[in-house]
Amino acid sequence: MDILLFGGGGHCKAVIDVIEAEGSWRIAGIVEAQGSTTRDVLGYPVVGHDDQLEDLLRLCPNALVTVGQIKSPSIRQRIFTRLTATGFMLPTIVSPLARVARGVRLGAGTVVMHYAQVGPDATVGANSIINTRALVEHDAAVGSHCHVATTAVLNGQVVVGDGTLIGSGAICREGITIGANCLVAMGSRVRKPVTDGTLYLGDKSR
Repeated sequence: MDILLFGGGGHCKAVIDVIEAEGSWRIAGIVEAQGSTTRDVLGYPVVGHDDQLEDLLRLCPNALVTVGQIKSPSIRQRIFTRLTATGFMLPTIVSPLARVARGVRLGAGTVVMHYAQVGPDATVGANSIINTRALVEHDAAVGSHCHVATTAVLNGQVVVGDGTLIGSGAICREGITIGANCLVAMGSRVRKPVTDGTLYLGDKSR
């Protein structure tokens, strides 16, 4: 089946690698923001811009948000909302090199990247990224529009609110709750609950 990728930056390249390895989808093209000068990504052509959603839906009914998420989830959220409102289907993509255990629930448009692991009875909401070598342990719950970055660890029963970024190499103690729209800095050790909207820098937060 064909799929369109919305966003042609570095994360798009990583997702292309996952899709090519997974083998169930054929990339119909890349969709960029109006005004972008990008013509192709890894040989896949830019076939339109994000102000042409109705035309693009007629071209292909399946889509994925491939804009990355570093500081804010807002761009990914906005694109996801527009795609679903237009009528696109957003599949879940799981690398064949990842491990997703029994009882896991993954939301629409979520991508599980190479060598990531999602443990038994964990849940991940819509439009989230479980990045390369990340670990989401048993019974953890990750919200929608989240990014669990490379090698980050969410131990058992951790809860992560919508729109939160867990930075590369961060380790979250079992059973804690991290609120919505937080940014947990790379390499942090999260030992206590984190309230909504927090920039968490390890021992200090603001």
